[in-house]
Amino acid sequence: MERYSVKQLSRLAGVSVRTLHLYDQIGLLKPAIRTEARYRLYGREQLLRLQQILLYKELDFSLHEIGRILDKPGFDKLKALEQHKTALEARRNRLSTLLQTLDKTISHVKNNTMLTPEELYEGLPKETAEAYRNEASAKYGADALATSENYLRQLSKADFAKLKEESKEIASTLFAMRQQNPESEPVQKLIARHYAIIRQFWGTANSADPQAEAYEGLGQLYVSDERFTLVDGQAQPEYALFMSKAMGYFAKNSLT
Repeated sequence: MERYSVKQLSRLAGVSVRTLHLYDQIGLLKPAIRTEARYRLYGREQLLRLQQILLYKELDFSLHEIGRILDKPGFDKLKALEQHKTALEARRNRLSTLLQTLDKTISHVKNNTMLTPEELYEGLPKETAEAYRNEASAKYGADALATSENYLRQLSKADFAKLKEESKEIASTLFAMRQQNPESEPVQKLIARHYAIIRQFWGTANSADPQAEAYEGLGQLYVSDERFTLVDGQAQPEYALFMSKAMGYFAKNSLT
């Protein structure tokens, strides 16, 4: 059976000899045997346990918590490895998104193209813009508002203008279709584009959560708050009801 000295295990696992000594002292990782000369030697079981220790450390568990988990009766190594994989994949995805955000932000800062807070609400009086922000924070939460604004601020001015223009075009076309069956295929195809645009404004376009409930809830707001469906400053209750039904149908049949 192959055995590894402290120095060999240190090089193999990428941890210091001092760390391995500490793990031995606190009972977290005992060597398989000690020679007559008191040298520590580690075997396969210790290598697997050290892997578990390092994986739990990567997930920010304390040494005390790690020891308690590994020494718990019935500890399942395979199940733990599968859980580690899931957790690390989630962390990788978060870090990948963060890196993409940083790259975009760095590029926009270098080229001076990042949107200012004022540009997000361009065309609205300052008091109205602040009122919208306060209402959005109250309805959806401060975190959701921050996610939306942070995403939009990372767009270039040209991309933001393109997003707003596409949103207007979709809304105009849907308004023209307001007397059609909201569940019909042509309407639902356009609602799919509307949903995609809304997700961009929410800053959640890359989220695994389809937000079916939130999208359907937005459709209900179209009916209860006429500001969502004003056309040329005029309330459009027929259009609001059409949108609510179309969005609700889409959420139930395409997002769940």
